[in-house]
Amino acid sequence: MKMDLADKYLSNLVAGNNQRQKAHLTFRGNAKRGRHGWLRLTPAYSLHVVNEILANTGPDELILDPFSGTATTTLASVTRGINAHSVDVNPFLVWLGNVKLRSFPQTTADELLVEASRLRKAASGTGSSWTPNLHQIEKWWDEKTLASLADLFAGISNCKASEPVVDLLKIAFCKVMISTSNASFGHQSMSFKKAKAVRQSQPTLFADFDDSDEPIDLGRMFAVAVDEVAEGLTSETPTASGAVFLGDSRHLDKVLKKSAYSTVITSPPYPNRMSYIRELRPYMYWLGFLESGRQAGEMDWQAIGGTWGCATSNLSVWESTNGDVAYPHFNDIVSAISEQHPLLGKYVHRYFDDIKLHLQSLRKVVTPKARCFYIVGNSKFYDTMLPVEEIYAALFVDGGFTDVGWKAIRKRNSKKELFEFVVHAVAP
Repeated sequence: MKMDLADKYLSNLVAGNNQRQKAHLTFRGNAKRGRHGWLRLTPAYSLHVVNEILANTGPDELILDPFSGTATTTLASVTRGINAHSVDVNPFLVWLGNVKLRSFPQTTADELLVEASRLRKAASGTGSSWTPNLHQIEKWWDEKTLASLADLFAGISNCKASEPVVDLLKIAFCKVMISTSNASFGHQSMSFKKAKAVRQSQPTLFADFDDSDEPIDLGRMFAVAVDEVAEGLTSETPTASGAVFLGDSRHLDKVLKKSAYSTVITSPPYPNRMSYIRELRPYMYWLGFLESGRQAGEMDWQAIGGTWGCATSNLSVWESTNGDVAYPHFNDIVSAISEQHPLLGKYVHRYFDDIKLHLQSLRKVVTPKARCFYIVGNSKFYDTMLPVEEIYAALFVDGGFTDVGWKAIRKRNSKKELFEFVVHAVAP
């Protein structure tokens, strides 16, 4: 009897009741896990899922994640001794991923702690240090906290430590910066906290600290964050080669070697109008990857599923030039969504037009018979269900892939009809 990819690689994931949310299959399964817990996206897929697939993958393979995010797949691979590459259109995520994949000298932890001890005193809040050009920055931090953050960041920028240590200090800064902000990431659409009681009940985008009524001791928080980063230097240590490349997943052959990758494990942005640029703005402004809202919108337009800033206005005049999406009911679905909201109809159409381009480019960089695993979630717009897993499967078939199928792995924490799936296929 033939065993398909789901049976071989995903048997432990699909067993049991898929009506349950299964928190260990979400980003929460990555929390406090060494380097995986340094900075993490709330909508990120689970390390547990990746490890289940990698358990049946040999050390002589080369893994690809064409939507790197926080480099979950790549880091999980290299800590198992399997070489891996990933691609992302966001330069901040490329930087973050490569820091997480770096092999650090044994002296790095000691050097990091020495610098952190010195910098702890830097967060004095003089009000004279540079702050980023983040729109309505006063919504993010109160005046005193912002001044302390600015002084701390100035201290990090001016310290004479080695580049690896400075990068690690910046990661610790990011943890403190978001934890002291008024931003709430309890929902896929970022909002601002309105009261202390609300602040205590809502999670942040990345690892946070306990709130209290006491004044913020930013220096203490930074010391705690540095300790957490230092702990990750000795856990999940890479034993193989890994790298994240800046590039467009619709044109993978421009940044990757052709016919090189034997296994693909990834989770593309879901078609739910969530903008990663919008969520990542504070990190990108502080670290110098963004300087203006226009720049953010243009970057989001290059991302699949991006809708921030000018990406929305660009979408209003967008027209497909890549032919039909090979799913029998696709045009009917787009039409039904467009009747309620024409721009959302275009959004869905462009999303899958981009995925079609992505899969065409994927064929150029994978080996024959390469195994592909895509973690995706379905969506609902008004009364119209968007069967994302079925459309992905149809696009794989249209692209010449074989052994195509999907398995539901968990219920998502939203509308009752929404699930997360692993779509699997084999390259021709």
